[in-house]
Amino acid sequence: MRTPLLRFSATPLRRRLRGAFGAAVLAGALLVGAAAVPASAAPAAAPAVAAATELPPDGDTVASPPGANDWSCRPSAAHPDPVVLVHGTFANRYENWLTLSPLLKGLGYCVFALDYGTAPGITSTGSGLLLPIGGLGAVPASAVQLAHFVDLVRTATGAAKVDIVGHSQGGMLPNYYLKFLGGASKVDKLIGLAPSNHGTTLDGITKLAPYFPGVADLIYTVCQACRDQAVGSDFNATMASRPDTVPGVHYTVISTVYDEVVTPWRTQFLNGPDVDNEVLQDHCPVALAEHVAIAFSPTALHLVTNALDPAHATPVFCG
Repeated sequence: MRTPLLRFSATPLRRRLRGAFGAAVLAGALLVGAAAVPASAAPAAAPAVAAATELPPDGDTVASPPGANDWSCRPSAAHPDPVVLVHGTFANRYENWLTLSPLLKGLGYCVFALDYGTAPGITSTGSGLLLPIGGLGAVPASAVQLAHFVDLVRTATGAAKVDIVGHSQGGMLPNYYLKFLGGASKVDKLIGLAPSNHGTTLDGITKLAPYFPGVADLIYTVCQACRDQAVGSDFNATMASRPDTVPGVHYTVISTVYDEVVTPWRTQFLNGPDVDNEVLQDHCPVALAEHVAIAFSPTALHLVTNALDPAHATPVFCG
């Protein structure tokens, strides 16, 4: 098979999932009250381009996941599009892509991963390291950062287009880039793992917002992206003002029935002429991965590699 069987060290993975689960729980708390607070202002300006002598070109000092951000990488004929990995809310590029990044690098892809929407002083120890947590800023502003990063990747590699793989907010945010920031001409495929494409009710907990408006105001000074992703937000109204997809981009959505963060889970699906909506359990009925663990699921990651290279897709591993 083209896609190798994924094997993990159990102890580091358990530690990673414990930290990620905590982040997911925190994300849930921060989503309370979205409907009670108005949406944010216009996107912030893109980060300044690093000087030509600086490495890495994105100017980011956060650790890259294994296999990512080799700025000397040149795409092969087999994989002509570099892959850009976009992490989720309360995550960072290192922790979110510890599994997928080295997998794709081993398959011959040029892999790049960015951090976006970070806030000073907010860090994570989910992987045992002290790293910034990202995905907190307003989604439109973070999409500007993604646009800047994609341009850096295209310039460095000489590629006309990139493929994007994102988790949670990171699977939805690129669609704003495609719809509103001219990204459609620079992206061939968008693959979302449990993406918040139409917002989330968090099992209805956002309906409590009117009862705690003061708390909601305090929360959203820390996580504007939480407000943006809640059902009923101005941001979601903006996204819904245009069709789910744009011509020329192929979309894949990979969801799990056990998602407890982006709910109802079927709202992750996209409608359009060039969309594959995949459910993890349709390929592996015994798969138990929820919202966080889907980024480490061998079945889900096999679906990712098949979506990146459909001409050489192989039977999906169940595990």
